[in-house]
Amino acid sequence: MNHPPQPFSTEQESYLKGFFQGIAQRPVIHALATNTALDDAPPETGAESLYGTPIDELCREERIKLETNGLDVWDQMVKNGDLNQFPKDGDVFRYKFYGMFYVAPAQDSLMLRCRIPGGQLFNHQLRGLADIAEKHGNGFLDITTRANFQIREIAPASAIPTLTQLTDIGLTSKGSGADNVRNVTASPTAGFDVQEILDVMPFAREMHHRILNNRDLYGLPRKFNIAYDGGGQISACADTNDIGFYAVRVGEGHSVDPGVYFRVQLCGITGHRQFAKDCGILIRPEQHADLACAMLRTFLQHGNRTNRNRARLKYLIDDWGVERFLEETEHHLDFSLMRFPQANCEARGATLQQGHLGIHAQKHPDYSYVGVRVPVGRLSHEQLRTIANLSQHYARGEIRLTVWQNFLIPHVHKSQIAELKLALSNAGFAFEANPFAAGLVACTGNTGCKYAAANTKSHAVKLADELAKRVQLDHAINIHLTGCTHSCAQHYIGDIGMIATPCTLDGESVEGYSIAFGGGVEERQGIAIEMFKSIPFQHIPDLLEACLTTFLDHREAGETFNAFIRRHSHEALNQLFLPHASTS
Repeated sequence: MNHPPQPFSTEQESYLKGFFQGIAQRPVIHALATNTALDDAPPETGAESLYGTPIDELCREERIKLETNGLDVWDQMVKNGDLNQFPKDGDVFRYKFYGMFYVAPAQDSLMLRCRIPGGQLFNHQLRGLADIAEKHGNGFLDITTRANFQIREIAPASAIPTLTQLTDIGLTSKGSGADNVRNVTASPTAGFDVQEILDVMPFAREMHHRILNNRDLYGLPRKFNIAYDGGGQISACADTNDIGFYAVRVGEGHSVDPGVYFRVQLCGITGHRQFAKDCGILIRPEQHADLACAMLRTFLQHGNRTNRNRARLKYLIDDWGVERFLEETEHHLDFSLMRFPQANCEARGATLQQGHLGIHAQKHPDYSYVGVRVPVGRLSHEQLRTIANLSQHYARGEIRLTVWQNFLIPHVHKSQIAELKLALSNAGFAFEANPFAAGLVACTGNTGCKYAAANTKSHAVKLADELAKRVQLDHAINIHLTGCTHSCAQHYIGDIGMIATPCTLDGESVEGYSIAFGGGVEERQGIAIEMFKSIPFQHIPDLLEACLTTFLDHREAGETFNAFIRRHSHEALNQLFLPHASTS
């Protein structure tokens, strides 16, 4: 029996109206396969462009993503694992969507990069990571400059077991490589810092889960970094990120209610000699993830997909200007952005340059955190299990990784400090360091990265040991060694920054570095200036010894190396230091 059509109910009409309005507002996305970002439906047949970029102008990586989305490579990873074979062609890039890097020719193996939001880990996770490193890797783990862990020398057959075991301990590596948002960092003392304005760990974790669960955010033009700074005593280096959220306090007498907000900085990319800059807006803390996703989607739709060298957020904003970027971002928001002068926010407290090492007070007067040095960030699986045991026995079973390639054990009762210090010493760990080892940072280097031009980790340790024997400094300095122009060790923010470069010594090709002085972050913010080009590593200990001795001979009372560099013109520094290059 046929029934006459019935009119839609008010609820159905409302639903359909919203449905079709939503379709009308969705961006037009043309693709060749399932990489439709905001739309997972198949693309139009014969589509000619992706976000307005003609298909035939796309760079190689964009074509790889169009051919097969990296998130859809899992079944191929299973097949490759069954055959114990490495990924080939475009799958080398797609593996990175799951945090698996085929690092040949440096190592004929895979490397795992985890995601650890805010660098926060618990003892069961430490033990699980130690098990993965022992069973599937080379037995070591490297702390990265994004407060993260990497495990190397993984065989193809172990790729899937590694990823599933990682999931079993409550961690993931999804989106930690390729054109994705990298590990979300935060103030490592979040929640217990004596001067923090806001505990930013919950915000970092929220952003972490937003990224993981929005498929479109895996299809950015290039990698993207986000960080949260709660105003505490240890810098999270948020000013080196594409988006830096800074907690601020606004007092009475302004156009906004008094309270705690986030200010937003944009376009930190220190490998390109640029720090993030305040973009003039103030947001309520609960708006942070919506804003970040709106900015990501603006970048997603308008970023450069033809030239990888200009595909970072910096270059989009260079072309547009900040105001247009904010206007485009607002199209993805259901609230308006609030312009508010940074000068009307209360100044944050100073950071401790070496606050990531040693014994420091927490908010609760009965507890402290202990910052433990890890030379160039490398730990064995046995050491990681020891850390898990010590954090469980003497504290609450938690550690925090830092962007300085070390870790903190928080919530240690004052009655346990002495015992923990002894236990750490017996286990071979130092919570204090000589002035050169305290701020030592190094990237993977050419033993594990095909881009690196030098063995940065080995050189960093040798250099710090040599300088400690030769020069008596009354303050710590940061030394950063990076192996290539990607600058994973962020050499431009070091008091002494070194970038590897091929050199010639006695007619033979050797590993060497160009050297810059005077970098820093936060209140010491500055890009280091290059002083020496292409110095063989064999000559660098002598050269830096001479430079540091010159500094000590000419400095003002109590002046730090960084302040000394900043006080002098480049010409004056050349007159002081360049003669040493010819005698080293």
